[in-house]
Amino acid sequence: MEERRKSVRIETNAMIDVLGKEVLLFHRIRDLSMGGVCIETESLEPVGSEVDLVINFPDLDETIETKGVVVWAHEEPRPGMAIKFVDLKEEDKMVLRRYLGMRESRQNNSGK
Repeated sequence: MEERRKSVRIETNAMIDVLGKEVLLFHRIRDLSMGGVCIETESLEPVGSEVDLVINFPDLDETIETKGVVVWAHEEPRPGMAIKFVDLKEEDKMVLRRYLGMRESRQNNSGK
């Protein structure tokens, strides 16, 4: 299968709130990139749905708010969904880059 992802995915300890048809608060982020986020949840939004996102980065004491579109949602083997960022503001991109760089450095230094 061909890899279509443009950004490296980073494991994280950040939390996310997703507001769509359902309101999902304090959900665990499975992985994160400059292009989007994958979250663990059993409350799935339909593919193609636009959702509002609030991502809290405890390591930076920063939060970003943006919109996203659900690109896939699965109940198995692990329930979750992937959301592509849309309209990410420049200041939010800077926060995200800083966070991803910090997490990538930690993962590289821990031997992952």
